[in-house]
Amino acid sequence: MRHRADHRTLGRYGSHRMMMLFNMAASLFLKGRITTTVTRAKELRRVAEKLITRARGGTIQDRRIVRSRMPHKEAAIKLFNELAPRYASFDKGGYTRIVKLGNRFGDSAPMAVIQLIEK
Repeated sequence: MRHRADHRTLGRYGSHRMMMLFNMAASLFLKGRITTTVTRAKELRRVAEKLITRARGGTIQDRRIVRSRMPHKEAAIKLFNELAPRYASFDKGGYTRIVKLGNRFGDSAPMAVIQLIEK
């Protein structure tokens, strides 16, 4: 049964998992696309889209919240200066795309590319 199971644990405890996802979000914002497993990509989508939606607000409180969650200053700057204006006309969400690639050679884990969509 899946009662009250609202996220995937990814085999890590809470703070480790969240820092891993915020680091992956920073890499996604800096590079535009990253390759990872399908499960991690689905969890990363939740985190990244919430950060982009928060950055679209642009208030000082939004900047403080995003900066407290982002370990990389450069990624936060790019998020507010480049990505937030790009997605200003979007509804809340729909900023990322997950494309499945097939299975990884070593352990046959399903792989995917998560990327920021262009306008």
